Amino acid sequence: MDSPKTDTHTWDKVNSWSEELEFLKSIIAKTELIETTKWGGCVYVLDNKNVLGIGGFKNYFTIWFFNGVFLKDEKKVLVNAQEGVTKSLRQWRFTSKEEVEETLVLDYIHEAIQNEKQGKIIKPPKAELRIEIPEIFQKELDFNPNLADAFLKFSPYKQKEFLEYIVEAKREETKRSRLEKIKPMILENIGLNDKYR
Repeated sequence: MDSPKTDTHTWDKVNSWSEELEFLKSIIAKTELIETTKWGGCVYVLDNKNVLGIGGFKNYFTIWFFNGVFLKDEKKVLVNAQEGVTKSLRQWRFTSKEEVEETLVLDYIHEAIQNEKQGKIIKPPKAELRIEIPEIFQKELDFNPNLADAFLKFSPYKQKEFLEYIVEAKREETKRSRLEKIKPMILENIGLNDKYR
């Protein structure tokens, strides 16, 4: 999850925008969001999920929408604070209280709440779990089709655990003894670390 603190602009700890931020708070108070504090700033949540936050920076104050990438943004007011870094967070920056149109701000907030209720979030991509099958193990799989079938029934994650267990051994005889140890486990559909789970 992107943290507002990662903004390249200076996070205003002194906060010269207190009146403007109080005004934003008064608008947000008209919604079902719950105010909390995270990363040293004011964040609003729905069912403990971050929806938006507000804060002051050196040259502006802002509302940031944690999943702002899903907002229609018909008025084109949202910016990506760190292009190429933040995937879903979007900011709406203001330089004066007069710029804050309450009804428009509420429209954006209500849309963000609806998006949260619909579960619209960017999920981080799953890490690739592929690892090369060591030759010693591949020969065993080729020789023993039952072992090969049993191995393929494991999830990629559990397959990777077995493969790493063999690969991490430095000496060939250690690799061989580890292979002998895991063969019955694989055939009995027991993951390498199942007893610890």
